Amino acid sequence: QVQLVESGGGLVQAGGSLRLSCAASGRTFSTNAMGWFRQAPGKEREFVAACNWSGVNTDYADSVKGRFTISRDNAKNMVYLQMNSLQPEDTAVYYCAARRSALISPKNYDFWGQGTQVTVSS
Repeated sequence: QVQLVESGGGLVQAGGSLRLSCAASGRTFSTNAMGWFRQAPGKEREFVAACNWSGVNTDYADSVKGRFTISRDNAKNMVYLQMNSLQPEDTAVYYCAARRSALISPKNYDFWGQGTQVTVSS
């Protein structure tokens, strides 16, 4: 079992930056692939970024490539999402998620956090 708690959301102006953090509990964290997803009002939840168990392999949605960076610190049981050049269309609730598998994937996640709100003003 993995429990996830996100933090770092907030209100930022367009062009600004935020770093989301996800604290994970559970003895298997270093073997879990991790991901970030988001859900905007009236829209379905969508994939944002993912990394494998070591953080060496990463994947991003086309809409955030070059602006967002996922990273992890297995010693601290933490996953991060650095978001730069934020735009109003990035406004959403952002969720951290974990897979039982160590392999990177944009889907099939088993554990979810409660989400953190990111609002980008124009």
